[in-house]
Amino acid sequence: MNLEQSEKQFIADIKQKVRAAQYEALKAVNTHLVGLYWELGKSISEKQALGWGKAIVPTLSKELQIEFPSMNGFSTSNLWYMVQFYTEYQGDENLQPLVGEISWSKHLIIMSKCKDSLERQFYTLATRKFGWTKDVLIHQVENKTYEKYLLNQTNFDKVLPEAIAKQAFLAVKDEYTFGFTNLADEHAESELEQALLKNIRAFLLEMGTDFTFVGSQYRLLVAEKEYRVDLLLYHRRLQSLIAIDLKVGEFEPEHKGKMEFYLSVLNDKVKLPHENEAIGIIICKSKNRTIVEYSLKTATLPIGVATYNTSGNLPPAYKELLPSAQLISSKINDFFDMNLIKNK
Repeated sequence: MNLEQSEKQFIADIKQKVRAAQYEALKAVNTHLVGLYWELGKSISEKQALGWGKAIVPTLSKELQIEFPSMNGFSTSNLWYMVQFYTEYQGDENLQPLVGEISWSKHLIIMSKCKDSLERQFYTLATRKFGWTKDVLIHQVENKTYEKYLLNQTNFDKVLPEAIAKQAFLAVKDEYTFGFTNLADEHAESELEQALLKNIRAFLLEMGTDFTFVGSQYRLLVAEKEYRVDLLLYHRRLQSLIAIDLKVGEFEPEHKGKMEFYLSVLNDKVKLPHENEAIGIIICKSKNRTIVEYSLKTATLPIGVATYNTSGNLPPAYKELLPSAQLISSKINDFFDMNLIKNK
């Protein structure tokens, strides 16, 4: 049967509406299920506070499984997780509003792997915002994404519009883990670049879920002279080209000037009219944070300076560099638009 273009479009629109309805239905089911688990955790917790013994939990588990054989989730261990969930979240103003925002399985991952309230808030909001799967969430937690985002060094708040700056902040980490490259401690920039290209899927996962690959040694022609950007990516949410300059040594102030040159050319010659300004990320083997701060003070184009490691281990003092809890909370609220959740 031959269909007119208008008929094809009509059918495509209906299919999209069905998909959207299915997604909303799944979200509603998840919200109700987590809400049920919250109420069960509350009820058991209240009985425990009255002096009831622990024996009631395995008894309740058995009775629920008999009464509702088609429902999973009523094992003894899961009931105790519900108690922990309610106990640890119910009095926390950062976490209680987020109870229904992600699935139960993802709550369990965050509860088991993160003990700090703000860290839990960060991963819950990031999972909700970016649609992380369980595997991606585990990778992000084990890769210390929380610390890496909060410590990143950029000038985005000074040179980008506020709405874009918030999103851009979440596009740059302070340190990237390239353990998948299997490089020796001493290696050349070309070896690092080739290792990243050979493991492009792992590289893009480490960069973030919204990055796509554009090219390597991307050619820029200016006044009949050729310049090359090590790696050129594109960030779908930001709608921005991302220029990456790889350095196997320590960050030097002149690296900033070179990146600004690349960004100027990309904005003039490569950026499309509907796209936002290109963003630069200088990834070095090491950096002095004070030197980076002074270097970025005079930068007029958006640049972030990060480090990388090939071992997967963060510096021992990394946690100690985190800002105060008040500042972390403020940043999280800004980056994830917490007011939208509190006012729903």
